[in-house]
Amino acid sequence: MAAAIGIIIGSQLNYKNSNGGFFANNVQEQKVKKLINYINHDYVDEVNTDSLLDNAIEDIIGSLDPHSIYIPKEQLAAVNDDMEGSFVGIGVEFNMLQDTLNVTRIIPDGPSEKAGLLAGDRILQADDMPLFGKNITTDTIKKALKGKKDTKVNLKIFRKTKDSLFQLNITRGDVKIPSVVASYMLNDSLGYIKITRFANSTYDEFMQGLHKLKKQNIKQLIVDLRGNSGGYLHTTEAIVDEFLPDDELIVFTKNKRKVIDKTYATEKGEFEQGKLYILIDEDSASASEILAGAIQDNDRGTIIGRRSFGKGLVQQQMELGDGSAIRLTTSRYYTPTGRSIQKPYQKGHAKAYYQEEKNRKFTGELLSKDSIHVVDSLKFTTPKGKIVYGGGGIIPDVFVPIDTSSLAGLNGLMHYSVLSEYIYKYIDKNRNRLATVTQEDFVTNNQYTEEVITFFRKELQKTQENAHFKLGKNKVLKEFIKALVARQLYGNEAYYTIINKNDNVIKKVLELE
Repeated sequence: MAAAIGIIIGSQLNYKNSNGGFFANNVQEQKVKKLINYINHDYVDEVNTDSLLDNAIEDIIGSLDPHSIYIPKEQLAAVNDDMEGSFVGIGVEFNMLQDTLNVTRIIPDGPSEKAGLLAGDRILQADDMPLFGKNITTDTIKKALKGKKDTKVNLKIFRKTKDSLFQLNITRGDVKIPSVVASYMLNDSLGYIKITRFANSTYDEFMQGLHKLKKQNIKQLIVDLRGNSGGYLHTTEAIVDEFLPDDELIVFTKNKRKVIDKTYATEKGEFEQGKLYILIDEDSASASEILAGAIQDNDRGTIIGRRSFGKGLVQQQMELGDGSAIRLTTSRYYTPTGRSIQKPYQKGHAKAYYQEEKNRKFTGELLSKDSIHVVDSLKFTTPKGKIVYGGGGIIPDVFVPIDTSSLAGLNGLMHYSVLSEYIYKYIDKNRNRLATVTQEDFVTNNQYTEEVITFFRKELQKTQENAHFKLGKNKVLKEFIKALVARQLYGNEAYYTIINKNDNVIKKVLELE
């Protein structure tokens, strides 16, 4: 069955060098169709052939490599939205609290902001669909609030601050999903930009952030790629081009036919001279590694953090005709010195492949650079004589071990799933007063840190969870909780402004200035 479905997939792939398709006489294609018909009409039990096909396709794709994947039609729209950097909806973040849909944050410049919806509002109904009760799922809520562009949805709203119940019509529209979530000055000369993924919109967002920092006389720049699992190759190349001089090699790819495609820096470049620091960790993958590798191999900047994930394969998304798609590995990429940073894998063993990252904490690699295994045969040299290695991720120039000092407390808090609920309770209780507090005051004033922590302690005591978890004097954990409050109040930049104060990797950059 799996082989038969493979024929279907193969017949629908749009290869550039295809000459009239795989099966000119359609004999094998007809064979698959007959098989499906036999199952539908003659098999002893009722069978959902759509599900059967999905399972077979997943098995086939899963046997190739860990990064070739099948995307069912039910998931494709959400996947595409994330990579395009926007979706169509009303533009809110929400949480279910006491069986009620609570708006935690209004997305800037979205339809809800324009219509006057506020954080703290309770959405009770969308058109004729109730959005409260124990049986309401997140998928149900998203389906009710999302829809086609320029269509209207009538919401029934309860506003606690006014103790009022009213109707609100919102016209669905484009809602941005930012991928550059912070750009601000760490000091008088050092700027910071955080990129969470490389979507279609990322380059424009990056340039907006860079221009903002240049207006503040930036001399040095941090690009934070920690936790960034990748995205579009062309977006990454465009950003790297802003750092490298003309004609420097950015990356090259090679497919099964040994065709090599090289990408070079062009005459544009908004930040080719100042000091550049690229932050990576074990969750930085793919496009993040292309950027870090290009900077490292051209001796343009300093890579700081821990060894990256190790993904050197390039995927192309191909539609299957029924609303589903596959992302098929079509080539490998290489850094400018010629190294592949793809870590080893066995076909059909994706679980073991992804387990490698988790195993790093047991090998000691997250705590010591000396524990990183390198292969001498995969040694390469940059133009200025620096030794770099292929075969499994980007090894940083400056290693910073993982911070374990606050992990126990953080994991304890996360285990009880109290973070989002308690944060929302704090904000909701103090909403009117917090509305008068500026972002700068909240971020810099220690009064709010102690206020938030005091609230958390009281809430923990009510449920006796303090018996298992104590805030104690853990400054990092206290600031982390405050940062989560700031994210709901002001957005991601406020979050990173707080969290970076106690970040050991940021501290290392400040030492290197």
